[in-house]
Amino acid sequence: MNELTLAIVGLDYPNADRSNRRFELALCRPGDPLELRPEPRNRHDPRAVAVWRSGGGQLGYISAERCGWIGGRLRGGEEASAVFQGAAGAVAYCRVRFGGGAPTLPPSALREAGGDDDFVPDPEAPEWGA
Repeated sequence: MNELTLAIVGLDYPNADRSNRRFELALCRPGDPLELRPEPRNRHDPRAVAVWRSGGGQLGYISAERCGWIGGRLRGGEEASAVFQGAAGAVAYCRVRFGGGAPTLPPSALREAGGDDDFVPDPEAPEWGA
């Protein structure tokens, strides 16, 4: 399996530097690059894989069900690239591709990013004053 969608959990916890993960999430758009960083010294789970906004702060972690497998592949030297896919409630999602190349977003994420749909915004409203 070279490409898959992974859940990003822990969005409501503060980062070690006290920055806000929800704020970092609000800055993400589908297709934005992300970084996956194994944390072998994580006191809660040595298999943890943190998810960071490229050039920004931490969003959260890969879910416990997948972090061992994903972390193992990363520690094994496999090349991986990740992009933000979307968010729903308490979970965000990233798209990860192993083996080179950029991940491809599913059509639903592309629509959220403003591509591939029939959305036409309303014209600008007049100044109403008050």
